[in-house]
Amino acid sequence: MRWATGARVRAEGLALTTGEGPVYTGVDLTARPGTLTVFRADSGGGRSALLLSLTGRMRPTTGSLYVDGFTLPRQARKVRRLSSLGLMDDVNALEERLRVREHLTEAVMLRNRPAHRGLVDQALDAADVPGIDRDSLTKDLTMLERRRLGVALALIAEPRLLAVDDVDGGLGPGHQADLWGTLARLAEEGITVVATCADADELEEVRGPLVKGPFPIEQGPDTRPGAGDGDSTSDRTDASHGTGATATGTAATPARSGPRSRLSALLRRSERRGGDRGTSQA
Repeated sequence: MRWATGARVRAEGLALTTGEGPVYTGVDLTARPGTLTVFRADSGGGRSALLLSLTGRMRPTTGSLYVDGFTLPRQARKVRRLSSLGLMDDVNALEERLRVREHLTEAVMLRNRPAHRGLVDQALDAADVPGIDRDSLTKDLTMLERRRLGVALALIAEPRLLAVDDVDGGLGPGHQADLWGTLARLAEEGITVVATCADADELEEVRGPLVKGPFPIEQGPDTRPGAGDGDSTSDRTDASHGTGATATGTAATPARSGPRSRLSALLRRSERRGGDRGTSQA
């Protein structure tokens, strides 16, 4: 099926830092509708934080970011309404004691508009898991089923921007290739997809003109003006002006606490700072 036309994402000099050091730095990105853009980093390398920033759920400390003409973080609420996340630890992990059917019902209830008939079936089909047992407990699902269910839950919101974290996590090479294939097809159907991984070898199985990356997420010093002010940070990703993004640079990982506890702290800080102030920019 065709989904809504994807959102255009443009970032320039985007960076996020904390007192512990850089989370990601120097991200320059142009992601056009109908593309799959992939970033690569090890666990704790800024993957989740970058996706949360691109979808209006975490505030960067420096740089400019526009999604579908909306300025972030000032209009973060509007960007959250047009974007969805796949599964992400400490953000929207599946509840082990719930059944698949209950997760699907909850996703429909969380939409900001009525759901049309057949939407759940369409989302499951688009995530390549149409035959999943809806009476199964989450804890009984295979890792691939869990990851696909996460994509389906995100699609129930009918997003124009889909962010999927840690695509390769817990999956063997064959299943990684399968999941990359699902995301590439979703991009072909119109959604703007941005994803992250640690191992991008299987991305080559779906390589094509709409697939961009993998681009390394950097955590090195940012030499741009203002990069050393306040909470600023560094992490470089140089983007193209074509149908996706390109990136260059090297990584220098700072000492830090565990990635999950750090992500939770960043989310709390973003919630305190709020958003949705100002005007959009095309």
